Amino acid sequence: MTDSARPPLPSGFVVFVKRDCPTCELVVPVLQELANLGALTIFSQDDPNFPSGMKIRDDRTLENSWRHSIEAVPTLIVVEGGVERSRTVGWERAEWKALTGAANLGSGLPDFRPGCGSLSVDPQYALDLAVRFGGGAMKSRRVRFAPLEDEMEAAFDRGWTDGLPVVPPSERRVLAMLQGTSRKPDEVVAVVPPDLIECTVEKVAVNAVMAGCRPEYFPVVLAAVEAACTEQFNMHGLLATTMPAGPVIIVNGPIRRAIGMNSGGNVFGQGNRANATIGRALQLVIRNVGGGRPGEVDRAAFGNPGKLSFCFAEDEEGSPWGPLSADLGAESGVSTVTLFPGEGPRIIVDQLSREPESLARSYAANLRTLIHPKLVMAFDCILAIGPEHARVFSEAGWTKERLVARLHELLMIPTTELVRGAGGMAEGVPPEVSAPALPKFRPGGILLVYCGGDAGLFSTMIGGWVTGEVGSQPTLREIRS
Repeated sequence: MTDSARPPLPSGFVVFVKRDCPTCELVVPVLQELANLGALTIFSQDDPNFPSGMKIRDDRTLENSWRHSIEAVPTLIVVEGGVERSRTVGWERAEWKALTGAANLGSGLPDFRPGCGSLSVDPQYALDLAVRFGGGAMKSRRVRFAPLEDEMEAAFDRGWTDGLPVVPPSERRVLAMLQGTSRKPDEVVAVVPPDLIECTVEKVAVNAVMAGCRPEYFPVVLAAVEAACTEQFNMHGLLATTMPAGPVIIVNGPIRRAIGMNSGGNVFGQGNRANATIGRALQLVIRNVGGGRPGEVDRAAFGNPGKLSFCFAEDEEGSPWGPLSADLGAESGVSTVTLFPGEGPRIIVDQLSREPESLARSYAANLRTLIHPKLVMAFDCILAIGPEHARVFSEAGWTKERLVARLHELLMIPTTELVRGAGGMAEGVPPEVSAPALPKFRPGGILLVYCGGDAGLFSTMIGGWVTGEVGSQPTLREIRS
């Protein structure tokens, strides 16, 4: 609530206290002195008879404490003409004397005692108070269900879900989600395709609740929405294509550890709440705000399970190389999301290679099959290297840059193998192409990440969607609190 919307406090000295606070008990003699000096109003949070023998305003509903942003008690406020002029928290004799003008105030008390937390900010009450007294500040439309409606089924009936149950986005849950960021609820995060609807922080919070996110995940969701709704990423095109691609979210930086993301075993699978719900929240924003629903603008002929949610963290601590975010220009130690337009992951198995050249050749043989062995230059890829495979390269002294360069060399394919009709396959490049060989991927089109479990000589490749002006580019965004 803004200051102008707050009910005015009475002029004079206003003090907020609670009996269950030793410092409030300590300053009772001071309050009696202030009462003798002039107008004094006391709001008591937990006992309308405390302090005894004085005129008390009962604030057990905590409405006044909440509306006037009381964070600790005792709080002394000086009010003139209904306008707050100054305040101090706890007991510090010098500040109380300066605010009140009483020279001998609290002469028998210690010079300083810290206050206690206000009940209005106690986690037990804070969200309920925000709903009771601040819920009107939320701009989202309220939907009321009939008494016999089941909340889960009602969400399905109204088309809000991705086919799985969602968490009902009550005001309390949305307000809790909004506490995960310092950004204002009415700030426009992005214009969401395909319907090009302005989406605020609050609208993203609603969908993050439905996805099952915790508030500490929320900055990651916001960054993912920002990245998705750019011309560079081209979310509209990714929806409209009949190919099975969707946004893949890779998280780098300190926030991975802070929110408990998985970068190890089963990294692309189930079981980690942050991984599963962050990706799902982005997809729900695209669906519920932007209108990107399957069978409508979303024209994927097959789709893939990752279109529900595909989000994971890179294992930066275990990696022998720098993180993906640094490859894309981020500064060290900065938390980021990278969005990649990807299909489902495909395993690469090589149990026998103990030399980097042999393993690189295995990678190249598999990477050539992405999309189609005879289609080149139009699609990027992610190569997710597992710990046991990475060890083969690191022990031989291969850098990430050397591996990528070697892969590009191995993926220069003779044009005679790629032209239409070669190998008895009609698919391929036009016969008029004159270059003797063509690269499978454009420069910069192979993105390396390090993740996965430490048992198993496996890596994984994720094919991309069309690159270039008509397609989509990997898109990096810094995560802001």
